[in-house]
Amino acid sequence: MHSLPLSGAGTLFARLRRPLYLPLLAIILLLAVVPDALAHGVPEGDKGFIQESTGVLLMPFIYMGAKHMITGYDHLLFLFGVIFFLYRMKDVGLYVTLFAVGHSVTLLFGVLSSISISAYVIDAIIGFSVVYKALDNLGAFQRWFGYQPDTRAATLIFGLLHGFGLATKIQEFEISPDGLIANLIAFNVGVEIGQLLALGTILILMGYWRRTASFWRHAYTANVAMMSAGFLLMGYQFTGLIVSQ
Repeated sequence: MHSLPLSGAGTLFARLRRPLYLPLLAIILLLAVVPDALAHGVPEGDKGFIQESTGVLLMPFIYMGAKHMITGYDHLLFLFGVIFFLYRMKDVGLYVTLFAVGHSVTLLFGVLSSISISAYVIDAIIGFSVVYKALDNLGAFQRWFGYQPDTRAATLIFGLLHGFGLATKIQEFEISPDGLIANLIAFNVGVEIGQLLALGTILILMGYWRRTASFWRHAYTANVAMMSAGFLLMGYQFTGLIVSQ
């Protein structure tokens, strides 16, 4: 998996002084406008439906799963980082599959086993995954430590953590045990459908961008902006954790 070459650890911090005002301002505005989505929030209408539903309701849960993924900015940021330097569809398919498997396993296991983890902690870790992926794309680990982590293992591990994010939020609702497993599977199918729709859009846009001369000029800026978004996500969640105590 490719990464952006750096001339040394100091280069990373030196280049942070470059003008990044517009992308960072856009990220800050995004976080201010959609905090619930970034925290795996569930719309009020969906909350009521989940709590009042009983029996097998496949299509509604597929719809809610797809909507969650399409509006899950933390998930999309991580996927954007994962495919940033992937050009072959075989590689894209491999990494997305690893992420999907991890996400599916912990979503189902977390809810069915009633494993409870603070939503703020999980979402802070998800924010960290965005930071990690951006640093990986920048080649920071190789430059800092002389070691390149296994990107496939990292994608699977962070997929497992992302799945726990929604599983933790779902456990807050009093879901009827009648049809629970079928509805959870349907929800997860919807999540994967939403992931494919979002991924398809990202790949189309990336395809056009990669054909322009500006791609390599702005690849560094894009990854620094993504890293900044990850730090903001972490800060938002840690603040929420402190305030909730």
